[in-house]
Amino acid sequence: MVLLAAAVCTKQGKALLSRQFVEMTRARVEGLLGAFPKLIGSGKQHTFVETESVRYVYQPLERLYMLLVTTKTSNILEDLETLRLFSRVVRLLLLLFAPSPSTPNVSRVIPEYCQRLDEQDVLDNAFDLIFAFDEIVALGYRENVNLAQIRTFTEMDSHEEKVYEAMRKSQEKEARDEMKRRAKELQMAKKEATKRGGRGHGYNVGGGFWFC
Repeated sequence: MVLLAAAVCTKQGKALLSRQFVEMTRARVEGLLGAFPKLIGSGKQHTFVETESVRYVYQPLERLYMLLVTTKTSNILEDLETLRLFSRVVRLLLLLFAPSPSTPNVSRVIPEYCQRLDEQDVLDNAFDLIFAFDEIVALGYRENVNLAQIRTFTEMDSHEEKVYEAMRKSQEKEARDEMKRRAKELQMAKKEATKRGGRGHGYNVGGGFWFC
């Protein structure tokens, strides 16, 4: 199969996020996504629809759609299998990064049982979803990965991000503490100078120079 793009959109056709896997202009991508809502009728149970140039393969996700845009020559059975993987990944990642206290434990193993999906969940976790999409498809072709592997890759990326964030906060704290220390030294030097009543003397404070 050649997968052109993947997107999560609302039932009204508003694209919340999209990822293209082959070289296309932004106008082309927007045109393909914009045409999708007009091609599906309300109440229909089909999972794909075709135009003269592409095939849309889609699956409802509560109030949203998981949508794949493929070439018409792709294998429809492979398309549907890939669509199911994308749908499960979306549910799993939104469960991992936006867990609900009321979500049953089984949902951590079976993503279909996760909390209701809404637009804000997708927008809040857009980058994580896009990174996961890239694990599934490369240059338009499906990678040999399963849900467990994608979960592992995503959690590793999340852990590395948390480590980086912790290091950044630690460095910021050290910088603030150093500023406080230098300010305290300066204040003490000023008090000492006031006690001595001296004028025109220089004091070396923490590597800097203060002149009174």
